[in-house]
Amino acid sequence: MKKYQRGQKSTKQVSWDLAPDIESRTQKLIKALELEWLSYGRIFYYRSVNSKARAYARAWGLPRLWQRTLGVEPAYIVEVISEHFDPLPLKEQDKILLHELTHIPRNFSGALVAHTRHKKGSFHDKLDILIEQYHANNNTTR
Repeated sequence: MKKYQRGQKSTKQVSWDLAPDIESRTQKLIKALELEWLSYGRIFYYRSVNSKARAYARAWGLPRLWQRTLGVEPAYIVEVISEHFDPLPLKEQDKILLHELTHIPRNFSGALVAHTRHKKGSFHDKLDILIEQYHANNNTTR
């Protein structure tokens, strides 16, 4: 597989496919960790292939102006980047999925919650606690 420098164009197009396996796994996380505000039914899950993104996964929100213009309710997309996400162990995948879910605010407005850095009890500290709690209760390994 040819590596591309940043700024170079790839000849392969990105493809996005629905990811029911990711939806199922995140629903288990949501239920096990009692993240009830995420059970709204307006979160969609996709797996991308040939993305140039360096991330493992991304959360996408639908801003209020788009909601108003299109006449739709708030919605979110959780996208996993196949080339980076799929080879990871299940525990790391779960942590990444939970990370993306924690970007969705409790008011489910279409906005995204930013990371908080350099604070005790930060975004990542809370994330680590949640994922350890989940794996302690579900004994999942790969």
